[in-house]
Amino acid sequence: MYILGISAFYHDSAAALIHNCEILAAAQEERFTRKKHDPSFPANAVRYCLEYAGITLEDVEVVVFYDKPFLKFERLLETYYAFAPKGLSSFITAIPVWIKDKVLLRTLLLDELSTLGGIDPTAIKLLFTEHHLSHAASAFFPSPFQDAAVLTVDGVGEWSTASICQAVGNSLTILKELHFPHSLGLLYSAFTYYLGFKVNSGEYKLMGLAPYGNPSSGRVERFEQLILDNLIDLKEDGSLWLDQKYFDYATGLKMTNNGRWQELFGFPVRDQESELQAEHCDLALAIQRVTEEVVLRMASEAKRLTGARNLCLAGGVALNCVANGKLLKSGIFDNIWIQPASGDAGGALGAALAAYYIYFGKVRQVEGVTDQMKGSYLGPEYSDLDIMQTARKFGAVYRHFDDLDALCEETAALLADENVIGWFQSRMEWGPRALGNRSIIADARSPEMQKKLNLKIKYREGFRPFAPSVLIEDTPEFFDITVPSPYMLMVADVQKIRRKPLPDGYHGMALREKLYHRRSDIPSVTHIDYSARLQTVHRETNPHYWHLLNAFKKKTGYGLIVNTSFNVRGEPIVMTPEDAYKCFMRTEMDFLVMGNYIFDRKVQTKWQESGDWREEYGLD
Repeated sequence: MYILGISAFYHDSAAALIHNCEILAAAQEERFTRKKHDPSFPANAVRYCLEYAGITLEDVEVVVFYDKPFLKFERLLETYYAFAPKGLSSFITAIPVWIKDKVLLRTLLLDELSTLGGIDPTAIKLLFTEHHLSHAASAFFPSPFQDAAVLTVDGVGEWSTASICQAVGNSLTILKELHFPHSLGLLYSAFTYYLGFKVNSGEYKLMGLAPYGNPSSGRVERFEQLILDNLIDLKEDGSLWLDQKYFDYATGLKMTNNGRWQELFGFPVRDQESELQAEHCDLALAIQRVTEEVVLRMASEAKRLTGARNLCLAGGVALNCVANGKLLKSGIFDNIWIQPASGDAGGALGAALAAYYIYFGKVRQVEGVTDQMKGSYLGPEYSDLDIMQTARKFGAVYRHFDDLDALCEETAALLADENVIGWFQSRMEWGPRALGNRSIIADARSPEMQKKLNLKIKYREGFRPFAPSVLIEDTPEFFDITVPSPYMLMVADVQKIRRKPLPDGYHGMALREKLYHRRSDIPSVTHIDYSARLQTVHRETNPHYWHLLNAFKKKTGYGLIVNTSFNVRGEPIVMTPEDAYKCFMRTEMDFLVMGNYIFDRKVQTKWQESGDWREEYGLD
């Protein structure tokens, strides 16, 4: 039985295909169209999934959409009615769009699918799942657990903004929900907007900025109390009530009421790209702390309601790896598993799995140790022939290696010489993190590497940290964590023995002064609070990447390197060899390793493009 899941028309459109209980393929539309967070119908992603399986749309038992548009429309109408006459102009603008693209969504989907598959729309069986059920299904059904509590937290689905489920076998029972407009995800996005970052894109920047706050200044605690006293009413069970006079997202076109926020916090909304000040860092730390407290309370409530030992997480807030690290350390649950594509893209997978296990009632079998995500390597793969065609197209100069060991030894030597390398191998990752198949890699021991990567390779803000990829066997040598983190969704502290002391007055320094102080013997992956968002590398799921790290360990004694996504700022992660070569030549990367080929930047033909490629990508 083939089931196709689809998410679309909000952000991060995607498709996922399962065959019985096996996850075959999954990809986001943005990787094909090169439009970050592309919300359009995922025609390319659907086509890829079908081609990977060697089937047509006629072979698919059912297509499942990841939420219920009529419930969303109901929420829109009731919200505008509740806030009337406020938001009338927004209502008049929104309603025609909703009627055309949302209320008539079934017809739109069937038309798109029939055009794609060349079949009669009446031959397509189409189902719709609720948004948070899709999230919950994506979290539990691929997990290694036979039973678990499931916590989903995001901005908003139809009405729900968070849910707690009891999961056993092939069943998911919703026990508790939080409803719009009260939302932890929207609260965090409001601060993302107020601090000058892009909503539904820059939330991870806010998380990365938070450690630059000065915890000893007194301002962080004051901001935190202002949030709790004015913006939200936080309950013991983690539910929260947001005072809507401070927000504009329910009926307006902005996240916040800027005037009230300026009056409350003492400074105006930050302009994008303007200099970050101490108060911005302190407010980021304050909302991060509040977010962590809410997540811990929700998890405690999930434990109380279910009595489960295991917890599964999904929804956009589940990508907050700092909160995940705090949750792991809390010991509320014995085991935690997080869907690597926790955002809306992951809803496509959840919708397909929900149909298989809940709608069709299929029996679920797990062995209790390994999840079903195949390391999250579910995207397209390219052959040596594809790489050669790209090389010929651009007149690229390369060296070819017949042996994986020789390729990894050469790459390890280049890394040890502080070269920055684009690493392109096997199937593309599913989800927002590069996990060693579409990655830019470097030596974590280099004190200058963070600055070089941010300013000369990624062309992004200098404060943003980089993640380490570490051999699973060597993880305890570097980080204070006792569980695997294969999907880069946990933050852990760098071991104390590896840390360097901070200078006097460090927390009172300006952001730029803090940024490049050497904090450990792996400075390029050690954030300013001695934390790191780590990826553990497993030989079973990614033998190429494991062999590379092992070769680097043999050469340097360190089974760890820097890993960041293979793209520049505002660009989706590269998918094809052509995407990779273009990104390589547009930046100051030193080498590109694609398949068994190594490309040295110094010997490539001069790169010329018409126009400025930076104009292709907006700010993220």
